[in-house]
Amino acid sequence: MLSGGRALIVAAILSGFALVCGAQVRPAALKVDLLGVFAHPDDEIEVASTLAYYAHGQGKVVAAVYCTRGEGGGNMVGTQSGDALGILREAEVRACLQTLGVSYCYFLDRKDFAYTESLLATLQRWNRDETLRGLVRYIRVLKPEVIVTMDPAPVAGQHGNHQAAGVLATEAVVAAADPKRFPDQLSSEGLTVWQCRKLYYTGGDETLSTVIPTTRALVDGRQPWQIAAEGIAHHRSQAFGSFTAGPRMRQAQLFRPILSVLPLAKEDDLFRGLPTTQDRLLSPEPDPKTRAGIKIEFQSRAAISNYNRWIREQHIEGLARRVPADLSLVAGEANEIRFQLANPTTNSLQGTLRLAGQSDWLLRSEQASYRVPADRSQMFKARITPPAHALGTAVVQVVTTDVNGETQASLIANVVPLIKVRALTEPPSMDGSGRGWESTPVHYIPFTQTWQGKVKDSADSSGEFRLAVVDRTLYVDVHVKDDSVVSNIAPNDIKGHWRSDSVEICVDPSGGAENTFSCFKLGIFPFDSTGQVNAARDADARPGPIAQTAPRTLIRSQRTADGYRVQVAIPFHEAGITLTRRIGFNLLIYDGDKANAAGGENINKSRLAWSPRPGVQGRPEDWGRLDLE
Repeated sequence: MLSGGRALIVAAILSGFALVCGAQVRPAALKVDLLGVFAHPDDEIEVASTLAYYAHGQGKVVAAVYCTRGEGGGNMVGTQSGDALGILREAEVRACLQTLGVSYCYFLDRKDFAYTESLLATLQRWNRDETLRGLVRYIRVLKPEVIVTMDPAPVAGQHGNHQAAGVLATEAVVAAADPKRFPDQLSSEGLTVWQCRKLYYTGGDETLSTVIPTTRALVDGRQPWQIAAEGIAHHRSQAFGSFTAGPRMRQAQLFRPILSVLPLAKEDDLFRGLPTTQDRLLSPEPDPKTRAGIKIEFQSRAAISNYNRWIREQHIEGLARRVPADLSLVAGEANEIRFQLANPTTNSLQGTLRLAGQSDWLLRSEQASYRVPADRSQMFKARITPPAHALGTAVVQVVTTDVNGETQASLIANVVPLIKVRALTEPPSMDGSGRGWESTPVHYIPFTQTWQGKVKDSADSSGEFRLAVVDRTLYVDVHVKDDSVVSNIAPNDIKGHWRSDSVEICVDPSGGAENTFSCFKLGIFPFDSTGQVNAARDADARPGPIAQTAPRTLIRSQRTADGYRVQVAIPFHEAGITLTRRIGFNLLIYDGDKANAAGGENINKSRLAWSPRPGVQGRPEDWGRLDLE
């Protein structure tokens, strides 16, 4: 035991050390006001101004919990990847949070395995229950009054890890207050249950949003957005090192209130009504716009159907973001769709139903009328045939009419293209001459088929391609028009093909998988910094450099007068193609026109696709289809 004098000396030394390190000295019993729950380092960017406002302007104790260290992300400042990249990104996020005034930073130690839009795949790889257990532990230790997290709605382009952070945070708020959940934390770890007072999702809408201004002056004269811009710049590996404080930084930040012990209302303060002795979450009020009668629900793609079921189970259906039903249909053929009619009333309901949609689409319902008993539901089928030339999204509606009037529900139908691939007797050439390809049809990717960024004209970026099958090998011949071909990726940095000019070939052996982890996705640099063609598989069944992950796949490239040409021969067995005749397929073109790009710099400005849609690289359901002869 230290004497009184020595204890004072040690305390002074430790206090000085904390100040030198920039840490804030806190009491031994942790208690935070605001907790952010995120998936990756840099996800706090969306709320950085808000964190800075409460930490610097309101003196709140702020903490952050990250599910991963960002090991599966890109790297714009070096060649570190995997766990090494996670070390770098942890350092970056800690520097950012220190600037924002965030006192504590923790990690749940889940792996950031690759880009995916699949919540299901994420929770399977993370071990959902164990991850939830860890997050509940942090809530019970830190006792936050307010939690902000990521919106779990599966909208196009929403990372599956981001969805998982929101799902886990929502469930953890409820579980942390329940003594029956993870009771060993109470009996063996000395913790007690804790009811967080409010939970918010990032983003909002005009109906019920919490709006946090970013331009309110703080005591030192700075504004929250200025502190946020300084903090965000620490994320150099994610290309935020040269972040400039543009007009977007000054925009107010929106939050969607989801769970609360207080009645929900529009507000400009996450802490409105706090502190309070209320410690029981209120049940959301029923949506006043909901009327009695038949309820129509389309059978949507799995991510949306699962989300809708989850928000009902969490009793947040009236507050969470609504995601419209969405399904991909193959152009030129009849596609079966299903929809459910539910009758929540105490009386049997009967009436007529019809389909409505594009005038040149063939819409056929199996039934023109219905009768649904009280408190029951029934499934109905219909067939929709978009024209062979259709591409992109359109709306299909089911309209019912009964004694309660007319009810309708909409399905966003995303039409994907179909190619019947010709079988050849001899392999076509792969020397750029075009020999052997003459009998195969040309398919086009015009400059208008963007799914991200902007393209000026066909000379800026566009493409055409041919396909053939020979001896269980898929041959792909791609001609890309690009008026400024850039080759800034070194041979020892063959990953992250989206950083530079590249072509990505996507093959889904099942023809409509929920995620890419059974697929073959090959990102091809037509020329690395030494002028050689190079490639790596990305976010698929076996990611990594082609020499290790697809050694029998052949790639060739040549410069052309208006861009470049890439030719690929993919053995069926390396792509996972079995005897299935129909597979999923997409061809993506990435373009960056920065001629003086630094080595490894992310210069991507636009992305095209044969089957285009935001986030399509991670969603095989929205890829086109190939029928293999």
